[in-house]
Amino acid sequence: MSESDKNKTDDIFDGFENATEKAREAASKAGDAAEEAARNIKESWNELRESKDNKRVLAGVLAIVIGGFGLHKFVLGYNKEGIMLLVGTLILGVITFGLFAWAIWVVTLVEGIIYLTKSDAEFYHTYQENKRPWF
Repeated sequence: MSESDKNKTDDIFDGFENATEKAREAASKAGDAAEEAARNIKESWNELRESKDNKRVLAGVLAIVIGGFGLHKFVLGYNKEGIMLLVGTLILGVITFGLFAWAIWVVTLVEGIIYLTKSDAEFYHTYQENKRPWF
């Protein structure tokens, strides 16, 4: 192999090494950009979930103040549970001379306190997204 052929071969290998290094740098930059994009998407999703019609304070206050009527359940979209509380308070409360209504009020008081002590994201995830009707 002549000296000029050897120099051409060395130039080709140097070119491959440079191309390989540039490809590694580009792949590293692409990986970093993908990680940043994933973080941005996750942050955006969390902000959307937290801001999306969170009814934590309204449901908590209604549960504490007039929980026996089940309005906090209706606000959260739990109509069956709201009707159960309303019937329990009005009908069973009369039949049991207020004892059942008092018990329902204690349960809804605890429920309202639980609602208000949860974070917005936790409340939204538990009661609005996963539709957990009780506690």
